Amino acid sequence: FIEHRFAGLQGFYDRILHGSLNLVPVTMLFAVVVFGSIYFLFTTSKSELAPQEDQGIIFNAGTGGPTITPDRLAHYGKQILKVFNKYPETKATFMVTGISVGSGGGSNSLFAGMRLTNWSDRSVSAMQIQAKLQKQLQSVPGLQVASFLPPPLPGSAGGLPVQFVLQSPGSYDKIDHVADKLIAKAYKSGLFLYVTKDLRIDNPEVVLKIHRNIAANLGLTMSEIADDLQPFLSGNYVNRFDMQGRSYKVIPQVPDKYRLDTEALKNYYIATAKGKMVPLSTVVSVETKVEPQFLPQFQQLNSTTLQAVPKPGVTMGQSLNFFRTTAEKIMPKDFSVNYASQSREYMQEKSGLLTTFALAIILIYLLLAAQFESFRDPLIVLITVPMSISGALIFISLGLASINIYTEVGLITLIGLIAKQGILIVQFANEIQRHEGLNKRAAVEKASSIRLRPILMTTGAMVLGVLPLLLVNGPGSVSRFQMGLVIFTGLGIGALFSLFVVPAMYMVLAKDLSISKQAESMSS
Repeated sequence: FIEHRFAGLQGFYDRILHGSLNLVPVTMLFAVVVFGSIYFLFTTSKSELAPQEDQGIIFNAGTGGPTITPDRLAHYGKQILKVFNKYPETKATFMVTGISVGSGGGSNSLFAGMRLTNWSDRSVSAMQIQAKLQKQLQSVPGLQVASFLPPPLPGSAGGLPVQFVLQSPGSYDKIDHVADKLIAKAYKSGLFLYVTKDLRIDNPEVVLKIHRNIAANLGLTMSEIADDLQPFLSGNYVNRFDMQGRSYKVIPQVPDKYRLDTEALKNYYIATAKGKMVPLSTVVSVETKVEPQFLPQFQQLNSTTLQAVPKPGVTMGQSLNFFRTTAEKIMPKDFSVNYASQSREYMQEKSGLLTTFALAIILIYLLLAAQFESFRDPLIVLITVPMSISGALIFISLGLASINIYTEVGLITLIGLIAKQGILIVQFANEIQRHEGLNKRAAVEKASSIRLRPILMTTGAMVLGVLPLLLVNGPGSVSRFQMGLVIFTGLGIGALFSLFVVPAMYMVLAKDLSISKQAESMSS
């Protein structure tokens, strides 16, 4: 039964191939169109460092106002934990206050996590939960909260998934102004769930200016004033004491109600050299100014890093492309852009793709040139490469996958896999010309017909071999699916195209060995 079916398929292919070789210019035009479509398919495809995987945990970074107290921060953090516990998929939660993860804060920031149940115990993915969670956490008062998933690849420097850096030798105020405009446009674009920056010029600072003449008249030195204020305000412990077998810190400090208002500082009393208690307001004046929490620099330039969480379906490539193109329109000439953490890895990996692809093509071409002892025959074989690449990119551009480190490996793998099919036809056609004396058209028709079965068998074996990657479910399934999709579609479509394009290319570039053999016999 199988032999009969193969024979019928071979006869059908022979008839179509014979007709296509009567219209070689049409076939070559089709090959040119396919080759040209690669650029458009590539540029319209989504790109990212690696597809986001469900690792069973969701991280959350929250930042409060610059004057928020630790108690209020913990109070708001408990409301975040209540939101976590509303999800039946929640297995465990945690929260740490006073730590910054990508939000540009410090003592006014917190970091919380939501551990999910096993894959088999839930019907929704971490990506689906994260999108809903971000919307719900926006209603938590007093905090800006970003919900994000852990990076899909190790080696990340931390922070939110998208990190875009603005650099300038100018002032921080100027950088902050441009960053605010860029953040406003980012929210307006609808591409992001959350955008923030690490440069925050909103930290209130209280400065005590000491009137030195008055202090000197009272016999007070700077160190004595500092020594009196330290136990009131610092919060450091001076020693420990034991009680019932436990050790406790001794922390001298005035109650909170006398530290919340800067005006209360004027009511503090300090001792003069004569032992008299005088109000602090006698020798100091209080000023309040706004300062940045810290002054970030990137590659020795003043900078600010914009960090963002894209909406579901928006890739890192789309996000960075938006930031780059928008920044070029609004930033002054002395500004420049850069990338950090995962975004930096993505840009470095992206720039090396075309180089790696070109080197793979050159290497295979040189190997084939040595095998065939010809510089023409490898070109005929390598015409299969754009056929397979375009077949894979069709489904990537439709949104079933993205261009990432896994699909790039799949695309480079296709070069070696699909080249085998061209080798089967070209090598056998050359042998037929040498040994049977047929012209190159008859030789390539016969070679394509005979080699149809091994081409279909090798293609089918490889395509069926990656089929489990398309059907897999569970941890790591996204990256496996995308790599399998590239090989499955690239081999399947590329093999179909190559069965007709390779013979046509052979007619255009290959030598007619039968004519040269006749010429040699006539000359002899």
